[in-house]
Amino acid sequence: MDEIGEVARGARALVVHPDIRGTRNGLEPESRLEEAKGLALAIGLVVADAIVVPLRQVRPATLLGQGQIERIAAECEVDQAELVIVDGALSGIQQRNLEEKLKRKVIDRTGLILEIFGERAATAEGRLQVELAHLDYQQSRLVRSWTHLERQRGGFGFLGGPGETQIEADRRMIRDRMARIRRELEQVRRTRALHRKRRERAPWPVIALVGYTNAGKSTLFNRLTGADVRAEDLLFATLDPTMRAISLPGVEKAIISDTVGFISDLPTQLVAAFRATLEEVTEADLILHVRDIANPDSAAQKRQVLEVLRELGVVEGDGEGDESRVPIVELWNKWDLLEDERRAELETMAARDAGVLAISAETGLGVETMLDRIGRLLTEGARIHTFTVPATDGARIAWLHRHGEVLGESDAGEGEAGPLRRLDVRLTDKEFGRYASL
Repeated sequence: MDEIGEVARGARALVVHPDIRGTRNGLEPESRLEEAKGLALAIGLVVADAIVVPLRQVRPATLLGQGQIERIAAECEVDQAELVIVDGALSGIQQRNLEEKLKRKVIDRTGLILEIFGERAATAEGRLQVELAHLDYQQSRLVRSWTHLERQRGGFGFLGGPGETQIEADRRMIRDRMARIRRELEQVRRTRALHRKRRERAPWPVIALVGYTNAGKSTLFNRLTGADVRAEDLLFATLDPTMRAISLPGVEKAIISDTVGFISDLPTQLVAAFRATLEEVTEADLILHVRDIANPDSAAQKRQVLEVLRELGVVEGDGEGDESRVPIVELWNKWDLLEDERRAELETMAARDAGVLAISAETGLGVETMLDRIGRLLTEGARIHTFTVPATDGARIAWLHRHGEVLGESDAGEGEAGPLRRLDVRLTDKEFGRYASL
């Protein structure tokens, strides 16, 4: 599944962002270029140089104009770049034509992100999703030789010679593999659904961490759980959802889930393929939206995250006055990296918004306040119940103390089996249901 092919990790790459007139998605071209550089670094490439190329119109055969191609070729010679990364979508024809003109390997944004996902996916489900996305991507590129199939083709004895007949055989092979992977993924999804049902029976509240890639979700996850999830200054450091149990004020146990980072223009193949990993978000009781508030493009990144949540049906609206069917707390992370003037400005803004908290997952600043807020949100709607329990039933009394807020406890006279205790306890409906099933 190696789109970069024979170009080794550590190879020198030239990153090109085509700034196509009228197609910006909120991020400035320079910011998109920085993001593309981050993607290249995440796969272990050396970024020799990075340039923005303004495009008035798209050329069907090459995307770029002849003069721009000549400029890129010259840059490659100067920087000794072996690979050209085009931060945009290329058709199979455009990719092949650019490679012929530049005399170098060319990879587009989709191919690059697929490389990262293929390298980082750690679970069986993640690997299946990546392979499905990669096959979908390659299906439209059979104009080029597909070296993976060339290697596997040897013993099959396909009828006919090369050319269209071989391409059709390749297409059939891809379709068969995709169908098999979809069946395997369906089984994985059923297993995940069973796990969710078990949690509902438990039933512990689920908290989902979401945010733009590299916002600091995994660092926060590690701080809260003591886990050792990969947390690096790299795009897409986390790909597979990781879940751990944590305790909170007023909540004995909650499940927290770290999800894949969002990114602008995520390839459509991956939006579909990774929908299952984001199902945890749709089933969550609370969403923590981690934002890198020190990033100049934090507002644009927030819009990208909300757009994905809108696609998942979590958020409803058109961007103005959005409503979420799951409570969302916005965590302004990397507070420790802000300049004093910017910090003062944001403090004023945060004070006016009850749904915002300033934190630093790295230093722990604001994390205790965050945990108190989460605990209060998860126990909202709790009602006071009065229980009369045998004084000898230490297990039930201890359970009520652990899972609820005991407002009062006193003797309640004698029962058939001995002295009784009366407890006035504030419990959520979930916890009351659990007590009733003891």
